[in-house]
Amino acid sequence: MLSLLLFSPVIGIALLFFVNKEKAALIKSIGVGTAVLSFLISGVIYFFFSPGYTGLQFIEKQPWIEGLDISYFIGVDGLSILLVMLTTFLTPLALIASWESITVRLKEYVAMMLLLEVGMLGVFVSSDLFLFYIFWEAMLIPMYFIIGIWGGKDRIYAAVKFFLYTMAGSLLMLIAILWLANYASTLPGGRFTTNLLTLYTLAPSIPMDVQLWMFLAFALSFAIKVPLFPLHTWLPDAHVQAPTAGSVILAGVLLKMGTYGLVRFCLPLFPLASIHFTPLMSTLAVIGIVYGALVAMVQTDVKKLVAYSSVSHLGFVVLGIFSMTEEGMQGAMIQMINHGLSTGALFLLVGMIYDRRHTREISQFGGLARQMPVFATFFMIVTLSSIGLPSLNGFVGEFLILIGSFKSLFLGSVVYTVIAASGVIFSAVYMLWMYQRVFFGKLTNPANQTLLDLTRREVLVLVPIVVFIVWIGVYPRTFLTPSETASKQVVKVMEAAKVGVLPKADFSIK
Repeated sequence: MLSLLLFSPVIGIALLFFVNKEKAALIKSIGVGTAVLSFLISGVIYFFFSPGYTGLQFIEKQPWIEGLDISYFIGVDGLSILLVMLTTFLTPLALIASWESITVRLKEYVAMMLLLEVGMLGVFVSSDLFLFYIFWEAMLIPMYFIIGIWGGKDRIYAAVKFFLYTMAGSLLMLIAILWLANYASTLPGGRFTTNLLTLYTLAPSIPMDVQLWMFLAFALSFAIKVPLFPLHTWLPDAHVQAPTAGSVILAGVLLKMGTYGLVRFCLPLFPLASIHFTPLMSTLAVIGIVYGALVAMVQTDVKKLVAYSSVSHLGFVVLGIFSMTEEGMQGAMIQMINHGLSTGALFLLVGMIYDRRHTREISQFGGLARQMPVFATFFMIVTLSSIGLPSLNGFVGEFLILIGSFKSLFLGSVVYTVIAASGVIFSAVYMLWMYQRVFFGKLTNPANQTLLDLTRREVLVLVPIVVFIVWIGVYPRTFLTPSETASKQVVKVMEAAKVGVLPKADFSIK
């Protein structure tokens, strides 16, 4: 099932080879249809997923490079299942959102979006470190072209910056992967291996001084992807220059690959080093929360405002992870999904108004609530979701993270919680101030007086996201249950390491 899901987008890519590039409607239909097929397959996997089981499920393992014990080893557990669902959920919506805005090289664009989906899914299901690295790097290629070909006027600069930042961190991670695999071969009866389950049992015994370097190599790569302050400078450029669908996928899924990596690899593989660096990572997280909010507050471009808000919101996720409490870890997992939905929807909405006005300058708008009431309604719901209004999804994640950081023995101070909580206030300031300037006041600009409200296609894209925004806010248990057992397992490993017991991650196979 997982292989079928992983390579289902390739079916669409193969079909595109036989379609004339002039047949735009058929190309779009193949792209959306293939993405919807992937979502349906992921839904079947989610239906049969056992949330109470600790280990990996839907395992598939085939030898690849047998001499080095590198294999095609994939599986999902509570840490990855919701991120897989988020990927397959947002991809068809992003393609539908591009239905009219992408007219140049449409066939190549759809192929790149589907190839990007393969890379993202591969990252979340890989249980072999070398396979994970292959998908991690492969994902760069389609996103580079999506930004570089279909982006804004400074698209080449943004694409190259995105590629170089990610590549620099990835090379350090590759060195650490090779060192880990070789370390396994130096143990009695051991052999060179990149099998993640094997390394879970071996890596915690690595000497502390080496663990520190291994953690830094992995964490730097993931921190760039998050992006964690001060490694965030590629993000605003990439977001602003990317086409709407690229921004949706970038914010909705790609940034989560960084936080997922911290939970999946850094904490279980290097628990002692993770504890050692907890003050540093948490400090950078709360700085990012406040810094991202303050910079967002002074933006004049609404898309750049949303981009900087991601720096702030992802700071919450990192703080939840390094609180190393059940509440904080669960809050971080659900907040990854929340951010993907809310920020993805914001970029969709910004793209819709840009298609009409060809500007994103806040000063160019005003009074749109009167001219576009349906658009204003959707924008308000998503804005309140991003702020963290109770009964909407953002509140659930932030509340759990603040509880987890407050009671965390690893952080050892409530200062982190107090500073992070101020980010909630700042978030309300920049989001509501932006909303007030765009949607209220007089329709003084003649260009705004002829704008048409949302079409059925645009409403179709937004309604599913709003449904999940409300569902998670009202009844979050549906989305907290799948990750509960796996989150507790990670916390158990960290607690064992804190009291001096050699931790052992028990991520077995089902």
